[in-house]
Order: sequence, then C-alpha cells, then structure tokens
Amino acid sequence: MRSFGIPFRILGLPVAFSLALSACVAPVATTPADPAAAKRSAPVEPAEVAYVARMDGAIPVPAVPLDKLPEAYRRQEVAYQTDRPAGSIIIHPGQKFLYFVTGPNKAIRYGISVGKSGFEWAGEAVVSQTKNWPTWTPPPEMIERSPKLEKWKDGQPGGPTNPLGARAIYLLSNGRDYGYRIHGTPDWWSIGKNASSGCIRMIQQDVIDLNQRVQPGANVLVLNADGSMPKGLKIPTPPKPKKVVAKAKPKPAVPELEIKTVTYQPKPMAEAATAPTTDAATTAKATTTTPMVTTPAQPSQSTTTTSPVILLPENKTTP
Repeated sequence: MRSFGIPFRILGLPVAFSLALSACVAPVATTPADPAAAKRSAPVEPAEVAYVARMDGAIPVPAVPLDKLPEAYRRQEVAYQTDRPAGSIIIHPGQKFLYFVTGPNKAIRYGISVGKSGFEWAGEAVVSQTKNWPTWTPPPEMIERSPKLEKWKDGQPGGPTNPLGARAIYLLSNGRDYGYRIHGTPDWWSIGKNASSGCIRMIQQDVIDLNQRVQPGANVLVLNADGSMPKGLKIPTPPKPKKVVAKAKPKPAVPELEIKTVTYQPKPMAEAATAPTTDAATTAKATTTTPMVTTPAQPSQSTTTTSPVILLPENKTTP
C-alpha cells in the first residue's frame, strides 16, 4: 500500500496544479459584434452590381442605366475630412452629395437631388424613424400649388410611382417635424439637380442601402449651398402659388373709319371760260348725236343800266 502511495501523489500533482491555475484565470468573454457598426461598415457594392434591377419584397425596383448616371453621383467610398462621429449624415446641397460617415475621415458618398429655388433649407436635424415604401400625403400648400394632387389628399399608397420611393428617413429639427425627408425617387434622372420641394431625393437602390446603415437618433447636418456651416436652422417660406386669372374673351375688332379732308379749289374764271380743244371727228359726232341746247343768257344783275339804241330812217329828223 505504501509503495503505491508515492506514485499516486506524484501523479496527482499536475492535476491539482492545473485545477488551481484554472481557478485563478478568468475566462475570456466573447463580446457580440455591434450590429449597427457591422451595417455601417458593410462594403460598398460596385456600380455594376449596385444599380441592377431587383425585387424589394413584392415591389420591383428598376435598374438605373449607368451610361446616363454620371460617375460622380454613383455610390462610392471616399476620403472625407470631418469631426462628426461615425453614423452621421452630412449633406452638401451645392455639390448634390450626401455623405454617410463610416469612420475617421471616411464616408460613403451618394448623389442626391435637393430643393429647387425657394425651397432650400439648412441646419441640424436627427433621424426620428425610417419606413419602407411609405405612404405619401401632400401637404395642403402643395395641393394649392398643384391642384392635380387633390386626389392624394388622404395619402398615396407606397409603390413604384410613389414620390417617397422605396424608403423614407424622417427628420426632426429642434424636436419638430418640418416635413423634410431623405427618401427615394422613381425619377432617378433628377439626381444632381434642384428639383424637389425641400426633401433630399436619392436613387432607389441608394436609399435602400443608406437605410440599412443609418440608425434612429443619427445626426444630420445640411450645409449651406456654398458648403459653409449654417448659423442655426434656416427654413424657407415657400413661394405662394400664382393665382390663375381667367382671360377675358377678346372683343371683335371694329374697323377704324378713315376720314379724309378734301379741299375744293375752284378753277379761275378765265380757265373755265376757255373751251377745251376737240378734234373735228369728235365735234361732228357730238353734232349728229346730241342736240345742243343753248340756254339764254341771264340778264346781268349789275346796277348799271344800258339805254336801247333807236335807228332812224335816212333824211328824217326828230320832231
């Protein structure tokens, strides 16, 4: 029994030591990856893949022809110097770019369309929520500017022709919703232009990609058109709709009467007394065809009287 005790104790030392060592070392904890960070840093698809036709649920998203989309407005990773944290959005209206910050001095750049003249805005906002294929309800002032939108006063359901497109990212400024959105558009050809009523338009495939990366509460900065930092929130007053005045029917034109002044100048008496010269044939014809009527001369109305002349017979004298 004693001969087996020593080897047993010797063999038990490594086991005991390993057990004691394991009790002193804390187990390595495996932290799960941040899902938001994973989405934010997801690689950017090449343009040849990013803009192909696809199905988004049950709704088709048409392809965007790359030969008609300038390369500058295609989704791409760029170096972008900023002190904004990852996950922030910076919009440069003048350049028609939206930057989604992915890390220190890195961003994903998207081409956008911004507000047309009179609808530009600038300032800070936060993402309140996002929606897939949202319903679009035009505000009353928009219906007033464009009465044909009256049919959507209760909302246009989401779909391929809905102005809000495949996704809408809702923004709040100072806790208030001014109606501005970052959203998709079926009119991809408006990208790079001032075409909206203040919202930020994106290509359908791009807004789907951005929606997967951005999180509620993310900061959004809209710069001035020249790229400078805005001083506070600048919300424009949209121009009032022009009143259409019915044109009056034109009255029929009345021709103007032309009045001419004719001055009568009588001929001199000497000229009037001179008979026109006629040839013999004309005189003969006038003699044979038309009798000439001679009007006896009227007695002169002169105050001077003339005594008649009396002819006496020869060799006779007055008694």
